[in-house]
Amino acid sequence: MKGTLYGVSVGTGDPELLTFKAMRIMRRCPVIAAPQTKSGEMLALDIARQAVDLSRKAIVPLHFTMSHDAAERHKAHQAAADILKGYLDEGQDVAMLNLGDVSVYATFGYLQAILEEQGYPTAMVAGVPSFCAVAARLNQPLTGGMDTPLTIAPGSIPLEEILAAPGAKVLMKSGRQLPQVLEALEKADLLEQSALVCNCGLPEEQVWDDLTREQPEGSAGYFATLLVKQSGKEPKP
Repeated sequence: MKGTLYGVSVGTGDPELLTFKAMRIMRRCPVIAAPQTKSGEMLALDIARQAVDLSRKAIVPLHFTMSHDAAERHKAHQAAADILKGYLDEGQDVAMLNLGDVSVYATFGYLQAILEEQGYPTAMVAGVPSFCAVAARLNQPLTGGMDTPLTIAPGSIPLEEILAAPGAKVLMKSGRQLPQVLEALEKADLLEQSALVCNCGLPEEQVWDDLTREQPEGSAGYFATLLVKQSGKEPKP
């Protein structure tokens, strides 16, 4: 029998945000896979290790690319899937760790599609996405009410239409384009209603809850999330 690939969400940085199910799956799986940067950092694994003893697990580093070339990204995804197939073919279950929630802009989905097409079973373990952790860190509701739309988008795409949409907005992974994003918010008269959190839940966390008073200089890194509150006053009943 083939092993199962589990996509396990580990939240944004605070190990207390891991779910009981995520910890149970990690304890049960003999193999733990996690992304590794060129510098050797394995952030998702570091978070998990604060909650679960992984000392007796086989740790498998996975290497991905941030290239804008789709062919290069697919090549990295295929290489990672091939590595995991070696363990799955032996009947071993693999827990692949993902920051935030595994269903939101997560690399797991690419490997899941490749392996499912070849007949390997997969499963997803839900977690706390970055924008929910950021809203809690700011101590503010993510939406203004039960009838408020919520738009979630990466900060790398054109913002004019997104900012013009009704309701609240979440701009994820927007740090590298931060100067352009802040300029667009100011142009749309939304800067006063926006807040920024970088590296939420991590030791190097930074919070800007009033962007009209203070802003980061230049880019703010990969793990930057902007919340834009709904414009206008709450309608009267």
